[in-house]
Amino acid sequence: MSLARDARLAVGLLRKALATRRARIDLRRALAERAPLPQKHFRIAVYFADGPVNMYQMRQWYAPLRELANEWPVLVISRAIRGADALLRDDALPVAFAPTVGDVEAVLDEQDVRIVFYVNQNTRNFQMFRYGRRWHVFINHGESDKMYMTTNQFKAYDYAFVAGDAARARLARTLWDYDLDRRTFSIGRPQADHYSGELPYVPDERTVVLYAPTWEGDRPSAHYGSILTHGEALISALAATGRHRIIYRPHPRSGVVDPAYGAANERIVSALAAANAADPTARHVHDTGAALGWQLAAADVAVVDISAMVYDRLAAGKPLLVTRPADPEALVDDSGYLSSCEWLDADSAGAIVTRTDEVLADPDAVARLDHWVRYYFGDTTPGASTRRFHAAVRTLMQRWEERDAATSV
Repeated sequence: MSLARDARLAVGLLRKALATRRARIDLRRALAERAPLPQKHFRIAVYFADGPVNMYQMRQWYAPLRELANEWPVLVISRAIRGADALLRDDALPVAFAPTVGDVEAVLDEQDVRIVFYVNQNTRNFQMFRYGRRWHVFINHGESDKMYMTTNQFKAYDYAFVAGDAARARLARTLWDYDLDRRTFSIGRPQADHYSGELPYVPDERTVVLYAPTWEGDRPSAHYGSILTHGEALISALAATGRHRIIYRPHPRSGVVDPAYGAANERIVSALAAANAADPTARHVHDTGAALGWQLAAADVAVVDISAMVYDRLAAGKPLLVTRPADPEALVDDSGYLSSCEWLDADSAGAIVTRTDEVLADPDAVARLDHWVRYYFGDTTPGASTRRFHAAVRTLMQRWEERDAATSV
């Protein structure tokens, strides 16, 4: 068993090394072919020290940041070869590849960066914190009630952009001596203003169910993933009805820790392919695309794990079921939306058809949903969140100018 595990590890390391080598070659070519970045042009930087596995954290911000760039030019500072390669391939925002601290300093010398955004808690963020005369702002990569959302690391940033009242209450309960009123801005969910995309099927009378599980987690307290405990049963039940269409969107990290979890994911993918082969009109979707939005808007019901997807869907204001973690050690904050959400237990996963019919027809569930949408995101009318996002940036730009003037005398 140990030899087999070591062999798998060796093969994985070799594949990673080859992928990095290819990315390095592609990156050098792309950087050589593009025009130089204009100097003293960018006012906002997004610091991203991760590789392709966490690109979903950047991609969900592309549309809001592109709109923001119409007023304040935005640059992504990428530290990792494969991450920079992925960013350049996406071609969504200008990218500066800065693998060393010296490269980071060169970018800051060449640009007039006044705000630095962070989408995650990568330990290499600490290398960027050394540079003053700019605001360091945590914008995160989603809203949820996971313990990640109350980490004391919030204090490392000058400011944090949070979704709404739920986030503020969560931080107030957890962080000591943290000035919420000054250091946080409630902006809602700007991404929800960009929920769009071309459907990979023609809408018909089928009920569309989005199943978007998270990964398995790297410790018992974060074992929120449901693929292994719920996924196969619910997919099998929905695929058998002939009146449902499934959009299956697994987390890109599914299976990175637990091979059994990854194997269950592959079985679901195979089951959907088989269902489509048996009935081409089903048009079940295995969604691995970079864009997130059309799935949340198109689904009549969503089945999601405890993750940011709960709240991405909540922002859409449409019915959802939340899978209850099978591991009793998984931490569940039941003080917010999860205190009155529609749960799906593992032993009820096979009854998913009945459960989806229930949440679609229950007026009380609709009323509860509206309450929690406002508690988490505030005003969700189209454009409202984007306006709050821009207003927060405008406030920080003004504070930067005031601080710069006071210290330049």
